[in-house]
Amino acid sequence: MPESSEGLRVVVAGDRAGAPYAHDLTGPVADHRRVGSLVQVGLDEEPPYPDIAFAAAQLVAGGYADRALLICHTGLGMAIAANKVRGVRAVTAHDPLSVEHAVTHNNAQVLCLGSGVIGLALARDLTGTWLDHTFDPAGRAAAKVALITAHEQPLASR
Repeated sequence: MPESSEGLRVVVAGDRAGAPYAHDLTGPVADHRRVGSLVQVGLDEEPPYPDIAFAAAQLVAGGYADRALLICHTGLGMAIAANKVRGVRAVTAHDPLSVEHAVTHNNAQVLCLGSGVIGLALARDLTGTWLDHTFDPAGRAAAKVALITAHEQPLASR
């Protein structure tokens, strides 16, 4: 989905382990030059991380958000849960190259970070990198992303 003319619509979410990072990253995300709006999910609640990831990913899949930043202890559970929502590509990444390629090569709309794996300063840097990059739907990677998207469809419609 292309970003809206008003800027990226971003969801920031975290479970109990990720909420402190998510709260801290909300300001820098909202202030980023490419972000037009921000919604928080699960930050002041106690639902289990799958519920938080499903809610955020459904906002992306439904066209209500362009991207989602999900934070738990390792980033792994959030990514697994978010990837269960059709149309969503979620990654766990803890280095700048992986974050860049997640967007530019895989059109990943969801970035999952682990508060128990990386420091807050790195989380800030990775979030900025994630927001700085875009996917080129006419680029070389588009055909690979189309294959992934096609595989999500029921066998009868492939």
